[in-house]
Amino acid sequence: MLLLPATVTMEDARDALGMLEQALKREPEGDIVIDASGLQQFDTALIALLLECERLAQAWGKRMSVRHMPPKLASLAKLYGVDGLLQLEASAAAV
Repeated sequence: MLLLPATVTMEDARDALGMLEQALKREPEGDIVIDASGLQQFDTALIALLLECERLAQAWGKRMSVRHMPPKLASLAKLYGVDGLLQLEASAAAV
């Protein structure tokens, strides 16, 4: 399981993507789970970051899902119409 940093905004999304890209490469074949439970501050850059991670995972023959997402992340994904592209699982508190 890969952990998202506490903050993913326009200012630090490039660094977060680099870290996640390296981690995605190291993950064994099959499912990749990204844990969003530690997210405290984020903006729409997180949606772009997750879409890029999904694209990379598919290119490497892997499947990706996001667990423990905050309700705001689900709302952003739905607003931008990408909730169907990302495998997002709500946190227990949000259900």
